[in-house]
Amino acid sequence: MSKSSKSSTPFTPSEPSRIPDSVATSGAPGSSGTSGTSGTSGSPGAASPHDSASPAGLPARGALAGVKVLELGTLIAGPFAARMLGEFGAEVIKIEDPQHGDPLRKWRKLHPDAGGTSLWWAVQARNKKSVTINLKSPEGQEIVRKLAAQADIVVENFRPGLLERFGLGYEQLSALNPGLVMVRLSGYGQTGPYRDRPGFGAIAESMGGLRHITGYPDLPPPRIGISIGDSIAALHGVIGAMMALHHRNANGGRGQVVDVALYEAVFNLMESVVPEYSVAGMVRERTGASLPGIVPSNTYPCADGMIVVGGNSDPIFKRLMHAIGRADLAEDPGLAHNDGRVPRTQEIDDAIGNWTRERPIDEALAVLQGADVPASRIYTVADMFKDPQFIARQMIQRHTFPDGTPIDLPNVTPKLSETPGQTQWLGPELGAHTDEVLGRLGYDAGQIKAFRENGVI
Repeated sequence: MSKSSKSSTPFTPSEPSRIPDSVATSGAPGSSGTSGTSGTSGSPGAASPHDSASPAGLPARGALAGVKVLELGTLIAGPFAARMLGEFGAEVIKIEDPQHGDPLRKWRKLHPDAGGTSLWWAVQARNKKSVTINLKSPEGQEIVRKLAAQADIVVENFRPGLLERFGLGYEQLSALNPGLVMVRLSGYGQTGPYRDRPGFGAIAESMGGLRHITGYPDLPPPRIGISIGDSIAALHGVIGAMMALHHRNANGGRGQVVDVALYEAVFNLMESVVPEYSVAGMVRERTGASLPGIVPSNTYPCADGMIVVGGNSDPIFKRLMHAIGRADLAEDPGLAHNDGRVPRTQEIDDAIGNWTRERPIDEALAVLQGADVPASRIYTVADMFKDPQFIARQMIQRHTFPDGTPIDLPNVTPKLSETPGQTQWLGPELGAHTDEVLGRLGYDAGQIKAFRENGVI
C-alpha cells in the first residue's frame, strides 16, 4: 500500500490542542498513490467518473485539523473510528505490531493476490501514519506514553485490562496528559460481569438484539452483509470523542474516558423494542423484508428482479395505490392510516406485488417515482459505479497504488460545506512513518536503529 512522501503537521510536543474554531492547514501532500483522476466510464478498469476532491499536492484541511489522535487498535471498531477522525483532518498515528501489523492487512481480497495487502486496508487506514511498536516491551511502552502525552484522543479496542497491564491505561496516561480523551471500544464495556470475555461485532449484534429481529421467521437469524456491530460502535466512539473534546475545551481542560461496548451500540439502535416489551409484553420477531408494523414497506418482485417500495406515510400510501391502479384501496377510509393498514398487510402487499411482477424494474420505478413514491432497485456495487446520483456527489473516487494500479475508494462522508473530508493518502506500508514519528519525539538515528535491532519497533 502507498505511503506518504511527506508528513502532515508534525506530531510534536505540545499542550493538547483545542478543536479549531476555523479551518486550519495541517498537512502534507498525498503521495503518488493518492491522486484522483476524472473520466467518463463507470467500469472498474477505466478512468473513474468520480473526480477526486483532494488532488495530490494540496495541504490537509478539515474540521479536525490540529487534533492529534493515537490509535491503539486492530481490525474494525477502533481503526474505523480513528479513520473517520483522520478523514476530517486529525493527525492519526496508528500503532502496529512490528512483525505482522494489523491483521486487517490480510483480510479479504489482497493486492497483489500472492502475498499482498488487503484492498480494504487502502480505505480503512487512509490518512494514517503507521508506526510499529512492540507494546510488550518496556521501551515500546515508554514511546507510547510519550505519544499519548501529546495526543488529544487515544482510540483503543483491546480487551479491557490489557493496556493497564502494559502501563498504558487511562489512569497512567492521563497522569501525563490530563486533557486526554480515551475512546475505549470493547465487546462488553469496561465494567460488568462480561467485561473480560472476548467479543466481536457478530457477538454484539446477537446480544444487542439485532440478529434476533433480522431475517425470515422460518430461517435462522442471518449475518448482516457487513460487520455492522463494529462499525456502529465506531460511530458511537467518534460521537463520544467529539462530545468529550468539546467538554474539555469548554470546562477547564480535563479529558475523560468514552466507554463504548459494542453490544450497547447495537442495542442503542433497537428503536421501540424495549418499550414494546415493557408495556405490552411484545417480543419483536423476524419479519423478512418488510418493516414490521408499518405498511406498506417491503421488497416486491419485478419481471427482471426486485425493488423496494416504501409507502410508509398516509399521503404516500394514497399516491402509491393510485399509481398502481388501485383507486379502491387509495380511497378506502379503513386504510387511510397505518393502524388500519397493518391488519390488511397481506392484501396491500399482494396488490403491489401483482402490479410490479408484470413490469421490468425500470418501468416500475419510472411510474412510482413519477408519482413521488419512494422506490429503488437493490443496488450492487456495479450499479453504484454507474449511477448518476453517486457520480454527481462524487461518492466513488479514483486513486492509484505506487505500482500504477488504479483503485477506487468510497468518498468521505458526511459532506461538510466548508471543511470537507478527504483522502490524503492510502493505507500506508507497515511502519512507513516509524522513523519520522520517533524522530519528532527526539530519538536520534542511533536510538531508532537500536530499537529496531532489539525488536522494540
